[in-house]
Amino acid sequence: MKAAETLGLDPLAGDMERVEAALRHNISADGRILDDAAGHLVTAGGKRLRPTLTLCSAYAATDGDRPVSDDAVTGAAAVELVHLGSLYHDDVIDEAATRRGVASVNARWSNIVAILAGDFLLARASELAASLGADVAGLLAATIGELCSGQVLELQHLFDIDRTEDSYVSAIEGKTASLMATACRIGGMVTDLDSDDLDAVTEFGRHVGMCFQIVDDVLDLTGTDEALGKPAGQDLTEGIYTLPVIYALRDSERLRSLLGKPLEADDVLTARGIVTSNGSVGFAYDVARSHAKRADEALGQAGALDPTVSAGLRRLVEDLVDRVS
Repeated sequence: MKAAETLGLDPLAGDMERVEAALRHNISADGRILDDAAGHLVTAGGKRLRPTLTLCSAYAATDGDRPVSDDAVTGAAAVELVHLGSLYHDDVIDEAATRRGVASVNARWSNIVAILAGDFLLARASELAASLGADVAGLLAATIGELCSGQVLELQHLFDIDRTEDSYVSAIEGKTASLMATACRIGGMVTDLDSDDLDAVTEFGRHVGMCFQIVDDVLDLTGTDEALGKPAGQDLTEGIYTLPVIYALRDSERLRSLLGKPLEADDVLTARGIVTSNGSVGFAYDVARSHAKRADEALGQAGALDPTVSAGLRRLVEDLVDRVS
């Protein structure tokens, strides 16, 4: 389901159509292969959570009762292009075969094409950000750096059965939460939110990102291939030990003996069974809920947001948490 469908804001559907049009316009490339590859995941759909957050921050200037400016639409498209570009690169790193229920770009074409297509989308995003001014361009560039740092930190702990919770938190702050914080901040920047409200919506986005990633990591263990659009248990297969696994490793010698190396398919199922049966998923889910609460508290500090917009964003966060239910 699209993230925008949760919020109940009258202009949002039309504004998201404007974002989709901007995305399609900016993925056009000279050359058939790059053109097709760059557009592959755009046309596959997705929740569009990040551009939705950008638009909602921008509604602070319109009270959520009329369309946002063209600059807000441009900012929303820029953050989604960064997200998509990072997915292309992630799929190369993970050797993923599917994404969003379709063949990944690396599987359909090649790793080289996927890397170049991802670079192309990041370049397009940077071009859009530059059109909004040096402050926005600098923020987006810094965020791309945070995405890379978070991903590298995760790679440093592949197959690490002694990975700490602090290491996990630092990685997802970089690879996920930073872009959601930036998505919110850009929406406020292009509509001239005052500094206190700008900081509040940025903090809201950061905690939404933390909540989203932890829930995603839980779903990788509890979900199905069909629901996820990719193989369930993929993180375990790749040696990425997420929060519920880190908790489970503290108490399960059997899990410690299984992990720390590549797994056969049967061992992945066994490991998932251990993690989902000993309370670790519930503990991780509690952490996700705590970030949802902190997102709500940050939202309460954003005085410029209309109550209708705030209520819609709260429903959005509730829906993110409830994905596990």
